[in-house]
Amino acid sequence: MQESIEQYMQTVGQQARTASRVLAGASTQTKNNALSAIYTALQNSETAILAANQVDMTKAHNNNLDSALLDRLELTPTRFKGMLQGLKDVIALTDPIGEITDMAFRPTGIQLGKMRVPLGVVGMIYESRPNVTLEAASLALKSGNAIILRGGSEALESNQAIAAAIQHGLTAAGVPEHAVQVLNTPDRAAVGQLITMPEYVDVIVPRGGKGLIERITNEARVPVIKHLDGNCHVFVEAQADLQKALPIALNAKTHRYGVCNAMETLLVDENVAEEFLPRIAELYAEKKVELRGCAETQRILGESIVPATEEDWYTEYLGPILAVKVVTGLDEAIEHINKYGSHHTDSIITENFSLARQFLARVDSSSVMINASTRFADGFEYGLGAEIGISTDKIHARGPVGLEGLTSQKWIVFGDGQIRQ
Repeated sequence: MQESIEQYMQTVGQQARTASRVLAGASTQTKNNALSAIYTALQNSETAILAANQVDMTKAHNNNLDSALLDRLELTPTRFKGMLQGLKDVIALTDPIGEITDMAFRPTGIQLGKMRVPLGVVGMIYESRPNVTLEAASLALKSGNAIILRGGSEALESNQAIAAAIQHGLTAAGVPEHAVQVLNTPDRAAVGQLITMPEYVDVIVPRGGKGLIERITNEARVPVIKHLDGNCHVFVEAQADLQKALPIALNAKTHRYGVCNAMETLLVDENVAEEFLPRIAELYAEKKVELRGCAETQRILGESIVPATEEDWYTEYLGPILAVKVVTGLDEAIEHINKYGSHHTDSIITENFSLARQFLARVDSSSVMINASTRFADGFEYGLGAEIGISTDKIHARGPVGLEGLTSQKWIVFGDGQIRQ
Protein backbone atom coordinates (compact mmCIF):
# COMPACT_ATOMS: atom_id res chain seq x y z
CA MET A 1 0.00 0.00 0.00
CA GLN A 2 1.42 3.37 -1.05
CA GLU A 3 2.26 5.80 1.71
CA SER A 4 0.08 8.93 1.78
CA ILE A 5 1.56 12.44 1.72
CA GLU A 6 0.43 12.92 5.31
CA GLN A 7 2.15 9.72 6.44
CA TYR A 8 5.28 10.57 4.48
CA MET A 9 5.50 14.05 6.02
CA GLN A 10 4.91 12.71 9.53
CA THR A 11 7.82 10.32 9.02
CA VAL A 12 10.03 13.12 7.66
CA GLY A 13 9.11 15.33 10.62
CA GLN A 14 9.82 12.65 13.20
CA GLN A 15 13.17 11.85 11.59
CA ALA A 16 14.14 15.52 11.53
CA ARG A 17 13.22 16.01 15.19
CA THR A 18 15.30 12.99 16.22
CA ALA A 19 18.27 14.18 14.17
CA SER A 20 17.99 17.70 15.59
CA ARG A 21 18.47 16.40 19.14
CA VAL A 22 21.72 14.73 18.11
CA LEU A 23 22.92 17.81 16.24
CA ALA A 24 22.19 20.11 19.19
CA GLY A 25 24.98 18.42 21.12
CA ALA A 26 27.38 17.90 18.20
CA SER A 27 30.83 19.44 18.46
CA THR A 28 32.09 21.99 15.96
CA GLN A 29 34.58 19.41 14.73
CA THR A 30 31.82 16.88 14.07
CA LYS A 31 29.77 19.41 12.12
CA ASN A 32 32.78 20.60 10.12
CA ASN A 33 33.75 17.01 9.32
CA ALA A 34 30.26 16.43 7.95
CA LEU A 35 30.42 19.58 5.83
CA SER A 36 33.85 18.58 4.51
CA ALA A 37 32.53 15.13 3.60
CA ILE A 38 29.63 16.77 1.75
CA TYR A 39 32.14 18.99 -0.10
CA THR A 40 34.03 15.90 -1.31
CA ALA A 41 30.82 14.13 -2.29
CA LEU A 42 29.68 17.15 -4.30
CA GLN A 43 33.02 17.38 -6.10
CA ASN A 44 32.70 13.73 -7.07
CA SER A 45 29.11 14.25 -8.23
CA GLU A 46 29.56 17.41 -10.30
CA THR A 47 28.96 15.71 -13.66
CA ALA A 48 25.80 13.98 -12.42
CA ILE A 49 24.44 17.15 -10.80
CA LEU A 50 25.01 19.31 -13.89
CA ALA A 51 23.43 16.60 -16.06
CA ALA A 52 20.38 16.50 -13.78
CA ASN A 53 20.16 20.29 -14.02
CA GLN A 54 20.12 20.05 -17.82
CA VAL A 55 17.12 17.72 -17.57
CA ASP A 56 15.34 20.37 -15.46
CA MET A 57 16.36 23.16 -17.86
CA THR A 58 15.00 21.25 -20.87
CA LYS A 59 11.67 20.69 -19.11
CA ALA A 60 11.58 24.34 -18.04
CA HIS A 61 12.13 25.55 -21.62
CA ASN A 62 9.43 23.18 -22.86
CA ASN A 63 7.07 24.55 -20.20
CA ASN A 64 7.88 28.15 -21.23
CA LEU A 65 9.21 29.13 -17.80
CA ASP A 66 9.95 32.86 -17.76
CA SER A 67 13.50 34.15 -18.16
CA ALA A 68 13.93 35.15 -14.50
CA LEU A 69 13.10 31.64 -13.30
CA LEU A 70 15.27 30.07 -15.99
CA ASP A 71 18.19 32.18 -14.80
CA ARG A 72 17.63 31.08 -11.21
CA LEU A 73 17.29 27.44 -12.21
CA GLU A 74 20.44 27.09 -14.30
CA LEU A 75 23.55 25.54 -12.76
CA THR A 76 26.66 26.31 -14.79
CA PRO A 77 30.15 25.01 -13.94
CA THR A 78 30.95 28.50 -12.64
CA ARG A 79 27.87 28.56 -10.39
CA PHE A 80 28.67 25.05 -9.18
CA LYS A 81 32.16 26.24 -8.26
CA GLY A 82 30.54 29.14 -6.40
CA MET A 83 28.35 26.68 -4.47
CA LEU A 84 31.44 24.77 -3.35
CA GLN A 85 33.18 27.99 -2.34
CA GLY A 86 30.13 28.96 -0.28
CA LEU A 87 30.35 25.61 1.49
CA LYS A 88 34.05 26.16 2.25
CA ASP A 89 33.19 29.58 3.64
CA VAL A 90 30.58 28.08 5.97
CA ILE A 91 33.11 25.53 7.23
CA ALA A 92 35.48 28.40 8.04
CA LEU A 93 32.86 30.38 9.96
CA THR A 94 32.93 30.54 13.75
CA ASP A 95 30.40 28.17 15.27
CA PRO A 96 27.91 30.30 17.23
CA ILE A 97 26.43 27.40 19.21
CA GLY A 98 27.34 27.32 22.90
CA GLU A 99 28.53 30.93 22.96
CA ILE A 100 27.84 32.43 26.39
CA THR A 101 27.36 36.19 26.72
CA ASP A 102 26.19 38.84 29.19
CA MET A 103 27.36 36.95 32.27
CA ALA A 104 26.69 38.93 35.44
CA PHE A 105 26.28 38.26 39.16
CA ARG A 106 22.94 38.97 40.79
CA PRO A 107 22.65 40.19 44.41
CA THR A 108 21.69 36.63 45.42
CA GLY A 109 25.06 35.33 44.26
CA ILE A 110 23.77 33.47 41.22
CA GLN A 111 25.53 34.18 37.93
CA LEU A 112 23.23 34.83 35.00
CA GLY A 113 23.92 34.82 31.26
CA LYS A 114 22.72 33.75 27.84
CA MET A 115 23.77 30.78 25.71
CA ARG A 116 23.30 30.56 21.94
CA VAL A 117 21.41 27.41 20.88
CA PRO A 118 19.95 25.95 17.65
CA LEU A 119 16.32 26.56 16.72
CA GLY A 120 15.81 22.82 16.19
CA VAL A 121 14.18 21.88 12.89
CA VAL A 122 14.02 24.31 9.97
CA GLY A 123 11.55 23.82 7.14
CA MET A 124 12.42 25.56 3.90
CA ILE A 125 10.26 26.01 0.80
CA TYR A 126 11.89 27.56 -2.24
CA GLU A 127 11.61 27.86 -6.01
CA SER A 128 14.00 27.40 -8.91
CA ARG A 129 17.45 27.85 -7.38
CA PRO A 130 19.07 24.44 -6.76
CA ASN A 131 22.10 26.13 -5.16
CA VAL A 132 19.79 27.04 -2.26
CA THR A 133 19.59 23.33 -1.40
CA LEU A 134 23.27 23.31 -0.48
CA GLU A 135 23.34 26.78 1.08
CA ALA A 136 20.45 26.00 3.39
CA ALA A 137 21.74 22.54 4.30
CA SER A 138 25.22 23.81 5.15
CA LEU A 139 23.99 26.69 7.29
CA ALA A 140 21.53 24.44 9.12
CA LEU A 141 24.18 21.83 9.89
CA LYS A 142 26.77 24.36 11.06
CA SER A 143 24.22 25.95 13.39
CA GLY A 144 23.16 22.56 14.81
CA ASN A 145 19.75 22.41 13.14
CA ALA A 146 18.08 19.66 11.16
CA ILE A 147 16.43 20.87 7.96
CA ILE A 148 13.60 19.75 5.70
CA LEU A 149 13.92 21.15 2.18
CA ARG A 150 11.10 21.38 -0.35
CA GLY A 151 12.32 22.76 -3.69
CA GLY A 152 10.17 23.69 -6.65
CA SER A 153 8.98 21.02 -9.08
CA GLU A 154 10.97 22.73 -11.84
CA ALA A 155 14.24 21.87 -10.01
CA LEU A 156 13.30 18.35 -8.86
CA GLU A 157 16.08 16.47 -10.69
CA SER A 158 18.77 18.98 -9.67
CA ASN A 159 17.72 18.97 -6.03
CA GLN A 160 17.58 15.18 -5.83
CA ALA A 161 21.10 14.93 -7.29
CA ILE A 162 22.44 17.47 -4.79
CA ALA A 163 20.57 15.71 -1.97
CA ALA A 164 22.15 12.38 -2.89
CA ALA A 165 25.62 13.92 -2.51
CA ILE A 166 24.68 15.53 0.81
CA GLN A 167 23.33 12.20 2.14
CA HIS A 168 26.53 10.47 1.05
CA GLY A 169 28.61 13.04 2.95
CA LEU A 170 26.50 12.80 6.10
CA THR A 171 26.75 9.01 6.15
CA ALA A 172 30.50 9.10 5.56
CA ALA A 173 30.92 11.49 8.50
CA GLY A 174 28.72 9.47 10.87
CA VAL A 175 26.15 12.27 11.26
CA PRO A 176 22.43 11.34 11.24
CA GLU A 177 21.39 11.06 7.59
CA HIS A 178 18.05 12.68 8.37
CA ALA A 179 19.76 15.89 9.48
CA VAL A 180 19.11 17.03 5.91
CA GLN A 181 16.02 15.78 4.09
CA VAL A 182 15.02 16.94 0.62
CA LEU A 183 11.39 16.06 -0.10
CA ASN A 184 11.09 13.66 -3.01
CA THR A 185 7.65 14.80 -4.11
CA PRO A 186 6.49 17.92 -6.01
CA ASP A 187 2.99 17.48 -4.53
CA ARG A 188 1.78 20.81 -3.12
CA ALA A 189 0.07 18.90 -0.29
CA ALA A 190 3.54 18.27 1.17
CA VAL A 191 3.93 22.03 1.70
CA GLY A 192 0.58 22.18 3.48
CA GLN A 193 1.76 19.44 5.84
CA LEU A 194 5.21 20.95 6.42
CA ILE A 195 3.89 24.34 7.51
CA THR A 196 1.35 22.87 9.93
CA MET A 197 3.57 20.52 11.95
CA PRO A 198 4.69 22.60 14.97
CA GLU A 199 5.42 19.39 16.88
CA TYR A 200 8.25 18.67 14.42
CA VAL A 201 9.15 21.99 12.76
CA ASP A 202 10.32 25.09 14.65
CA VAL A 203 10.54 27.67 11.86
CA ILE A 204 9.61 27.93 8.17
CA VAL A 205 11.70 29.86 5.65
CA PRO A 206 9.97 30.44 2.28
CA ARG A 207 11.97 31.72 -0.70
CA GLY A 208 10.13 32.35 -3.93
CA GLY A 209 7.42 34.38 -5.57
CA LYS A 210 5.02 36.62 -3.74
CA GLY A 211 2.15 34.14 -4.20
CA LEU A 212 4.10 31.35 -2.51
CA ILE A 213 5.11 33.48 0.44
CA GLU A 214 1.61 34.91 0.93
CA ARG A 215 0.24 31.35 1.00
CA ILE A 216 2.82 30.23 3.55
CA THR A 217 2.24 33.28 5.73
CA ASN A 218 -1.54 32.81 5.69
CA GLU A 219 -1.60 29.05 6.30
CA ALA A 220 1.44 28.33 8.50
CA ARG A 221 1.06 27.20 12.11
CA VAL A 222 4.83 27.50 12.52
CA PRO A 223 6.76 30.81 12.83
CA VAL A 224 7.86 32.15 9.42
CA ILE A 225 11.02 34.07 8.42
CA LYS A 226 10.16 35.75 5.13
CA HIS A 227 10.29 38.55 2.64
CA LEU A 228 7.47 39.03 0.15
CA ASP A 229 9.42 40.74 -2.63
CA GLY A 230 12.48 42.81 -3.40
CA ASN A 231 11.39 46.25 -4.60
CA CYS A 232 14.78 47.92 -4.12
CA HIS A 233 15.70 51.57 -4.76
CA VAL A 234 18.75 53.66 -5.58
CA PHE A 235 18.45 57.39 -4.83
CA VAL A 236 20.86 59.70 -6.65
CA GLU A 237 20.94 62.68 -4.29
CA ALA A 238 21.75 66.26 -5.40
CA GLN A 239 25.30 66.07 -4.00
CA ALA A 240 26.08 62.70 -5.56
CA ASP A 241 29.35 62.09 -7.38
CA LEU A 242 27.86 61.14 -10.75
CA GLN A 243 30.98 59.18 -11.68
CA LYS A 244 30.06 56.89 -8.77
CA ALA A 245 26.33 57.04 -9.41
CA LEU A 246 26.48 55.84 -13.03
CA PRO A 247 28.17 52.44 -12.45
CA ILE A 248 26.21 51.87 -9.22
CA ALA A 249 22.84 52.51 -10.89
CA LEU A 250 23.83 50.36 -13.87
CA ASN A 251 25.11 47.48 -11.72
CA ALA A 252 22.17 47.54 -9.31
CA LYS A 253 19.77 46.99 -12.22
CA THR A 254 21.63 44.97 -14.84
CA HIS A 255 24.13 42.75 -12.98
CA ARG A 256 21.38 40.12 -12.71
CA TYR A 257 17.69 40.74 -13.29
CA GLY A 258 15.99 37.78 -11.62
CA VAL A 259 17.24 38.41 -8.08
CA CYS A 260 15.58 40.02 -5.08
CA ASN A 261 18.36 42.60 -4.52
CA ALA A 262 18.21 44.10 -8.01
CA MET A 263 17.10 47.74 -8.18
CA GLU A 264 13.55 48.15 -9.47
CA THR A 265 13.10 51.93 -9.02
CA LEU A 266 15.66 54.68 -9.62
CA LEU A 267 15.04 57.97 -7.79
CA VAL A 268 16.92 61.06 -8.98
CA ASP A 269 17.06 64.47 -7.31
CA GLU A 270 15.66 67.22 -9.55
CA ASN A 271 18.91 69.20 -9.21
CA VAL A 272 20.95 66.56 -11.06
CA ALA A 273 18.24 64.93 -13.18
CA GLU A 274 18.95 66.99 -16.34
CA GLU A 275 22.59 65.92 -16.28
CA PHE A 276 22.29 62.38 -14.89
CA LEU A 277 19.23 60.89 -16.59
CA PRO A 278 20.41 61.17 -20.23
CA ARG A 279 23.75 59.61 -19.31
CA ILE A 280 22.27 56.66 -17.39
CA ALA A 281 19.49 56.20 -19.98
CA GLU A 282 22.15 55.71 -22.66
CA LEU A 283 23.76 52.95 -20.59
CA TYR A 284 20.40 51.27 -19.97
CA ALA A 285 19.60 51.46 -23.70
CA GLU A 286 22.76 49.47 -24.44
CA LYS A 287 21.42 46.77 -22.08
CA LYS A 288 17.93 46.99 -23.62
CA VAL A 289 16.33 48.04 -20.32
CA GLU A 290 12.83 49.52 -20.70
CA LEU A 291 12.37 52.71 -18.66
CA ARG A 292 9.01 53.67 -17.18
CA GLY A 293 9.20 57.24 -15.97
CA CYS A 294 7.29 59.98 -14.18
CA ALA A 295 6.25 63.07 -16.13
CA GLU A 296 9.51 64.88 -15.36
CA THR A 297 11.55 61.85 -16.49
CA GLN A 298 9.56 61.84 -19.74
CA ARG A 299 10.19 65.56 -20.23
CA ILE A 300 13.95 65.08 -19.85
CA LEU A 301 14.32 61.84 -21.81
CA GLY A 302 11.55 62.26 -24.39
CA GLU A 303 8.20 60.74 -25.17
CA SER A 304 9.74 57.37 -26.01
CA ILE A 305 9.84 56.70 -22.26
CA VAL A 306 6.84 54.63 -21.12
CA PRO A 307 4.69 56.58 -18.62
CA ALA A 308 4.96 55.07 -15.14
CA THR A 309 1.71 54.08 -13.43
CA GLU A 310 1.04 53.88 -9.70
CA GLU A 311 1.45 50.11 -9.99
CA ASP A 312 4.98 50.50 -11.39
CA TRP A 313 6.22 52.04 -8.14
CA TYR A 314 5.14 48.87 -6.29
CA THR A 315 6.44 46.36 -8.84
CA GLU A 316 9.34 43.93 -8.57
CA TYR A 317 10.00 43.36 -12.28
CA LEU A 318 12.73 40.69 -12.03
CA GLY A 319 13.57 41.64 -15.62
CA PRO A 320 14.94 44.46 -17.83
CA ILE A 321 12.34 47.05 -16.80
CA LEU A 322 13.06 49.98 -14.49
CA ALA A 323 10.79 52.62 -12.94
CA VAL A 324 12.34 56.11 -12.78
CA LYS A 325 11.14 59.06 -10.72
CA VAL A 326 12.51 62.57 -10.28
CA VAL A 327 12.11 63.77 -6.67
CA THR A 328 12.46 67.14 -4.96
CA GLY A 329 14.98 65.99 -2.37
CA LEU A 330 15.78 63.62 0.49
CA ASP A 331 12.39 63.81 2.22
CA GLU A 332 10.42 62.89 -0.90
CA ALA A 333 12.85 60.07 -1.73
CA ILE A 334 12.54 58.55 1.75
CA GLU A 335 8.75 58.96 1.73
CA HIS A 336 8.59 57.18 -1.64
CA ILE A 337 10.81 54.30 -0.50
CA ASN A 338 8.93 53.74 2.75
CA LYS A 339 5.56 53.85 0.96
CA TYR A 340 6.25 51.76 -2.14
CA GLY A 341 9.29 49.69 -1.18
CA SER A 342 9.38 46.19 0.25
CA HIS A 343 11.79 46.95 3.14
CA HIS A 344 14.50 44.88 1.45
CA THR A 345 17.45 47.01 0.29
CA ASP A 346 17.78 50.70 -0.56
CA SER A 347 20.81 52.83 -1.38
CA ILE A 348 21.65 56.54 -1.47
CA ILE A 349 24.37 58.02 -3.67
CA THR A 350 25.69 61.21 -2.06
CA GLU A 351 28.82 62.96 -0.82
CA ASN A 352 26.83 64.67 1.96
CA PHE A 353 27.52 62.64 5.10
CA SER A 354 24.78 64.34 7.11
CA LEU A 355 22.10 63.46 4.54
CA ALA A 356 23.48 59.94 4.26
CA ARG A 357 23.10 59.51 8.03
CA GLN A 358 19.48 60.68 7.79
CA PHE A 359 18.84 58.16 5.03
CA LEU A 360 20.31 55.37 7.16
CA ALA A 361 18.13 56.30 10.13
CA ARG A 362 14.84 56.93 8.35
CA VAL A 363 14.64 54.31 5.58
CA ASP A 364 12.80 51.32 7.05
CA SER A 365 14.59 48.48 5.23
CA SER A 366 16.59 45.43 6.24
CA SER A 367 19.68 46.74 4.40
CA VAL A 368 20.37 50.45 3.85
CA MET A 369 23.44 51.51 1.89
CA ILE A 370 25.53 54.57 1.07
CA ASN A 371 27.33 54.77 -2.29
CA ALA A 372 27.02 51.06 -3.05
CA SER A 373 24.98 48.78 -5.32
CA THR A 374 21.96 47.03 -3.83
CA ARG A 375 23.40 43.79 -5.26
CA PHE A 376 25.64 43.60 -2.17
CA ALA A 377 22.64 42.63 -0.01
CA ASP A 378 23.58 38.98 0.10
CA GLY A 379 24.80 36.54 2.73
CA PHE A 380 27.95 35.69 0.77
CA GLU A 381 28.85 39.36 0.28
CA TYR A 382 28.11 40.11 3.96
CA GLY A 383 30.59 37.44 5.05
CA LEU A 384 27.93 35.01 6.27
CA GLY A 385 29.30 32.27 4.01
CA ALA A 386 25.84 31.80 2.54
CA GLU A 387 22.30 32.71 3.45
CA ILE A 388 19.15 30.77 4.09
CA GLY A 389 17.14 33.75 2.92
CA ILE A 390 16.61 37.46 3.40
CA SER A 391 14.15 38.58 6.02
CA THR A 392 12.22 41.83 5.84
CA ASP A 393 10.52 41.02 9.15
CA LYS A 394 11.65 42.93 12.23
CA ILE A 395 11.47 40.17 14.82
CA HIS A 396 14.10 37.46 15.27
CA ALA A 397 16.06 37.99 12.05
CA ARG A 398 16.36 40.87 9.56
CA GLY A 399 18.28 41.06 6.30
CA PRO A 400 20.40 38.15 5.04
CA VAL A 401 19.88 35.23 7.43
CA GLY A 402 23.08 33.32 8.15
CA LEU A 403 24.19 31.17 11.07
CA GLU A 404 23.08 33.51 13.84
CA GLY A 405 19.61 33.87 12.31
CA LEU A 406 19.18 30.11 12.72
CA THR A 407 19.87 30.27 16.44
CA SER A 408 18.19 31.52 19.57
CA GLN A 409 19.37 32.25 23.09
CA LYS A 410 18.38 30.73 26.38
CA TRP A 411 19.05 32.02 29.87
CA ILE A 412 21.59 30.07 31.90
CA VAL A 413 22.18 30.30 35.64
CA PHE A 414 25.29 29.26 37.61
CA GLY A 415 24.62 28.75 41.28
CA ASP A 416 26.47 27.44 44.34
CA GLY A 417 23.64 26.21 46.52
CA GLN A 418 21.50 29.37 46.50
CA ILE A 419 17.80 29.11 47.28
CA ARG A 420 15.22 31.79 46.78
CA GLN A 421 14.25 33.58 49.99
